[in-house]
Amino acid sequence: MVIAALLLICSIPHMDDTAKVVSDSSAVASDSATSDSVLVASLPPAPEPNVKADPKLIAPHLATQPFLPMKPVFTGPRETPRQRKVWYGLALAGHSGAAFDAWTTHRAVVGGYGQEANPFLRPFANSNAIYAATQVSPAVIDYLGKRMMVSQHGWVRKIWWLPQTAGASISFVCGAHNLGVVR
Repeated sequence: MVIAALLLICSIPHMDDTAKVVSDSSAVASDSATSDSVLVASLPPAPEPNVKADPKLIAPHLATQPFLPMKPVFTGPRETPRQRKVWYGLALAGHSGAAFDAWTTHRAVVGGYGQEANPFLRPFANSNAIYAATQVSPAVIDYLGKRMMVSQHGWVRKIWWLPQTAGASISFVCGAHNLGVVR
């Protein structure tokens, strides 16, 4: 902060004659007019250029041509509005399927009809934390699908929807299986 203040103070030009206090505005106007004329009269004339421009040396075709367009910057593939809507729909389906699977798994484990087969979800199977824990996988798959949608490789962009569809399908199938076990 001290350095900034010093730079600010040093950048202000020092003016010795500006400390005069004038109470009459007509005196200020006449004083500034006379100082401007004195200032202009005291300036030396502008120096002559060292090199003279020869109009014959300037290429006439370069002076009359408009600018040529530049090569556009490569920005990469982007998602379309349709792809965005499909992605949101698949994300909703994936998270809904995971919630359905969590509900049926919790119901089966608490009822004593079975146990959680996934070792990562097993600690959460007896509590309501399973609902949050099962949402991690769809979130990762959603991120993967979004990255695939804007991939540099064409074959990856064609199958971006596959991980989300597979994840949602597996969640619904597991939930249906859990319902069959409970009945």
